[in-house]
Amino acid sequence: MMEAFALRYCQCNPGVFQSSDTCYVLSFSIIMLNTSLHNPNVRDKPTVERFISMNRGINEGGDLPEDLLKNLYESIKNEPFKIPEDDGNDLTHTFFNPDREGWLLKLGGRVKTWKRRWFILTDNCLYYFEYTTDKEPRGIIPLENLSIREVDEPRKPNCFELYNPSHKGQVIKACKTEADGRVVEGNHVVYRISAPTPEEKEEWIKSIRASISRDPFYEMLASRKRRVATKK
Repeated sequence: MMEAFALRYCQCNPGVFQSSDTCYVLSFSIIMLNTSLHNPNVRDKPTVERFISMNRGINEGGDLPEDLLKNLYESIKNEPFKIPEDDGNDLTHTFFNPDREGWLLKLGGRVKTWKRRWFILTDNCLYYFEYTTDKEPRGIIPLENLSIREVDEPRKPNCFELYNPSHKGQVIKACKTEADGRVVEGNHVVYRISAPTPEEKEEWIKSIRASISRDPFYEMLASRKRRVATKK
């Protein structure tokens, strides 16, 4: 959905961004800004300077105009955007009621090392954090158009991976934050993940498959119907 939005926006607004990838990365950066500014648990609110720094070089290696980023920052700061859900919660509560969460090992995209990350599955996305106390994710993996499968990994047990069955060999659309806070696109053709036990591996595969198979448009329509019914 995010990829389709980015493509459509660039078609309707030619010249704003160098490519749809810029719009895609900026969209995730705005989501993270919205969460950080309006989540009451986040005490260290990001400044406009930090937001600008996060988005350095995302426009095909160049920077977006500072006035554009400042206007986006002020707009989100003054009025948070909300995603309608069945229970009426907004995006700042995304991580409070996940489908599943827990520690997993993730294989790096460029540097093939395993890193322990705290994963949260919710809203058809897989988020991962460096620590459970972090308020902002280190990475966001939209599950739309992805599939999941078990794999044998000689270096790690209990492995599974996320992949795009329609575009084999292409980098999966996802975003992550670098150590300096910049938001960048991911580098994974597949996301290979190791669970602590065989049982947890099966539970994660089951939960992710259930999330992938959901139809978000059907769920949104069902939510609207329920709200209309309660108003009658």
